Amino acid sequence: MPVITPTPLTATAFAPYGDILDATGDFRLINAGLCQRHHDRATLDFGAQGRAGISVFMAAPRTLPYTFDLIERHPDGSQAFIPISQHPFLVIVAPGPDAAPIAFLTDGTQGINLHRGVWHGVLTPLHAPGLFAVVDRIGPTPNLEEHRYRESWTVRAP
Repeated sequence: MPVITPTPLTATAFAPYGDILDATGDFRLINAGLCQRHHDRATLDFGAQGRAGISVFMAAPRTLPYTFDLIERHPDGSQAFIPISQHPFLVIVAPGPDAAPIAFLTDGTQGINLHRGVWHGVLTPLHAPGLFAVVDRIGPTPNLEEHRYRESWTVRAP
């Protein structure tokens, strides 16, 4: 069984797959100077027949080592995951369905936005409650493709 080790989620390493949603870098003060607005952090893309929707996901927490064989993608829209608790979660992406996956570990303050068509693992919180706000495409056409690897992969603890 192939093994991968997650690396910290950084903007440079994650750029081919999506955007990091966090409160770092440039900001402007709003609300009488009591709030930092880190503006326009992601490129949302819902296609010609889609619209933005906000859902709430409650995912069962997993532990490392974590074994998986399923990846998926959404060809018609981007998908953003914003944790509602400050716990790290695992992000698995792949350049394609036949390519080796890559694993990232968030730092507990980061969300992600997966670009349209990016192959990725399922939502993988590492702590309860596994509660996320999700901004993704709502539309009339199917927006999910799944791929199962012939052999399972294991993500080990860093």
